[in-house]
Amino acid sequence: MDERQPRAFTGPRPNRIRHARRMARLTQAKLAESIGVGASAVAQWELPSGTSPTVEHLDRIASVCRVSFEWLATGRGNAVGGVEETLAVEASEMAADEFEDRLLIAFRRIARRKREPFVRWMEEFF
Repeated sequence: MDERQPRAFTGPRPNRIRHARRMARLTQAKLAESIGVGASAVAQWELPSGTSPTVEHLDRIASVCRVSFEWLATGRGNAVGGVEETLAVEASEMAADEFEDRLLIAFRRIARRKREPFVRWMEEFF
């Protein structure tokens, strides 16, 4: 049996990152080197109350560890995808960082009738 075959695992993102790294048999330092960040960044991503990686970093982690981006980012699907895997969400369509994520959450709280004026204001302001 292939040792890389995933177990049913859909825990929180820090645990999925650790699980992916361990399946790839990488230390935090080696994963960090492979994706171009410091070892402390990987350590933070694996902490329950640590920071979250950007979408770009999640994509690199998935690639280096040879796991499905969708599984790593959301916990859905198989950890190790096949060649024919179809992503439910493109990485470019996800929030790029914590600020975009917060903005989307705040936007969804705006009453529907106020959304259009708000978007127009944002477009004109910037």
